[in-house]
Amino acid sequence: MGDVELLHSGKVRDVYLDPGTDELILVASDRISVYDVVLPTPIPDKGAILTQLSLWWFEQLAGIVPDHVVSATDVPAEWAGRAIRCKRLRMVPVECVARGYLAGSGTTQYRQTGAVSGVPLPPGLVEGSKLPEPIFTPTTKAAVGDHDEPMTLEQVREQVGPQLADELVDVTMQIYRRGADLAAERGVIIADTKIELGLDEHGKLTLGDELLTPDSSRFWPADTWEPGHAQPSLDKQFVRDWAAGTGWDKKPPAPPVPDDVVAATRARYVEVYERLTGKPWA
Repeated sequence: MGDVELLHSGKVRDVYLDPGTDELILVASDRISVYDVVLPTPIPDKGAILTQLSLWWFEQLAGIVPDHVVSATDVPAEWAGRAIRCKRLRMVPVECVARGYLAGSGTTQYRQTGAVSGVPLPPGLVEGSKLPEPIFTPTTKAAVGDHDEPMTLEQVREQVGPQLADELVDVTMQIYRRGADLAAERGVIIADTKIELGLDEHGKLTLGDELLTPDSSRFWPADTWEPGHAQPSLDKQFVRDWAAGTGWDKKPPAPPVPDDVVAATRARYVEVYERLTGKPWA
């Protein structure tokens, strides 16, 4: 493998180009971000867990939509376990979000308008409520440092065209429903998730980035679920809650993360990996 070229360094992932193949190498770091700010303290093994869990999900859900993975092993040795060689995609300029439960920004929108991303919901729901059926709640795809904003389906249709918009909805909801069913069998609730979709060289819709990880999803232990308050989490929410309690203004620079919070965060990532895959984390 020849020299690779850094194309982009994101909040968590670094994207390299292999000039010899025109393929990308997606490297997941141990960085963690909250409120669109990267924290100065890494979470050990986080990048590898995100990569290995995504690969597991890509395999489980392969029948729904193609994914971008070319190889999980043909990567530079120093990135083994946390990198994926993948196809280049023309990414859709919309964050595709599915929700099965009321949480996070969805709760805020619902309290203000009785709807989430323009989807009306019945009265009387509380934080943590299971929705009557899962809903598609897209957002804008903001630049680094900016915040994603809710979109309606009509706005998505205006931006990408009605046919592609309908495909986005169909694929997103199939991914969510199938993923949620598999997770439920393992005692995990997937409250919501965000997926990245793009078009390959033939114009075929393809899954990119990561899939159903603790960075892109809300995972709750099913045995402690109780609507009416914030749920215990097996995802990044634990760090968000810690950061919110520090008095930090959510602007750079972020405060360092204490050792006990780092350890507890890593433990949650490991636990949800092990619960979902049934395999021990080495």
